[in-house]
Amino acid sequence: MKWRTILPQCCLLLVTCALPALESVPIDIDKTKVKTTQPVDSAKIEPPDTGLYYDEYLKQVIDVLETDSHFREKLQKADIEEIKSGRLSKELDLVSHHVRTKLDELKRQEVARLRMLIKAKLDSFQDTGMDHHALLKQFDHLNHLNPDKFESTDLDMLIKAATSDLEHYDKARHEEFKKYEMMKEHERREYLKTLSEEKRKEEESKFAEMKKKHENHPKVNHPGSKDQLKEVWEEADGLDPNDFDPKTFFKLHDVNSDGFLDEQELEALFTKELEKVYDPKNEEDDMVEMEEERLRMREHVMNEVDTNKDRLVTLDEFLKATEKKEFLEPDSWETLDHQQFFTEEELKEYENLISVQESKLKKKADELQKQKEDLQRQHDQLEAQKLEYHQVVFCKMLVALKRILGSLLHASVLVL
Repeated sequence: MKWRTILPQCCLLLVTCALPALESVPIDIDKTKVKTTQPVDSAKIEPPDTGLYYDEYLKQVIDVLETDSHFREKLQKADIEEIKSGRLSKELDLVSHHVRTKLDELKRQEVARLRMLIKAKLDSFQDTGMDHHALLKQFDHLNHLNPDKFESTDLDMLIKAATSDLEHYDKARHEEFKKYEMMKEHERREYLKTLSEEKRKEEESKFAEMKKKHENHPKVNHPGSKDQLKEVWEEADGLDPNDFDPKTFFKLHDVNSDGFLDEQELEALFTKELEKVYDPKNEEDDMVEMEEERLRMREHVMNEVDTNKDRLVTLDEFLKATEKKEFLEPDSWETLDHQQFFTEEELKEYENLISVQESKLKKKADELQKQKEDLQRQHDQLEAQKLEYHQVVFCKMLVALKRILGSLLHASVLVL
């Protein structure tokens, strides 16, 4: 089930599902010292959300392809470049008819989903004159020219799209975090403007105090250093720090026993360090910043250890990293407390953008309000016309009734 394990890894997205796991590293320590943990059933591990808008489609395609023995055999012999170049995609022509039928159905469902998204978006703009089929061109993870069949072109496009998108995913997350911090500062400054001079000084003093309190935390070990890993070994694993062994550590934290430390398994190693800085109970600690710190730590370790840049750490890569000087004598790690997320110029530019967006929203709100008033006026006019019509009808009915009564009275007089 290796394929599921590394969904978020761009380069090995479609290669390692069938690769045999590396030989288990012997653990020659007293297991009675290890904290009791429940065994992990790798078959039950759900692949993490990649964050891609076609994440579900990607997972479903993987599920189906895993069932074909021929394709799995080819994967065992394929290298990364063969996959990324698209040559492996040609093997799709040789999979069983049953598998192809399932893939065809998955593609039809995905195309239908995308068409619904397009329709919903266009309907929100009240634009019904667009060619929905032409708009499918904007989605580059499938071949829109043949919406009913899953072909080798589709597999090739899915691999390349996921590879490209995931390579830019972390960058996009950093950009979103930067916007988050600028918005937070913008809102703080706007709030201060609403206060009196005395209240403003109190708020500024409180802000400085909270910032100082947040920065007052224990030393954070350099991610991936011996000190950091030994702390995990001792506090999380419950083992004697004097018995620290890199091979054993790797085996313990390869949670699904697939022979790799993936990004999620790496990020789990930093929990103890993050707990030194962030506590959800503390007002001064921002949990969004904690996740950004976790991402920074993971990226740093990947840059140092992942030599072939496949977003996975093998045992060999891990052991070689422990032989480096940086592992034993690392530089100090600067947390986000000491980072400048944006300049004043960037904040000003962002605030200008917000101002433009707010102006557009206000204009749109004014237009909607005017439309509402126009509709209300039309409604009132219709109600008035309706009332007038009812009054006319009622008057005519009274006149007719009087005539009938007059006729009846006249007839009664004649009879008498």
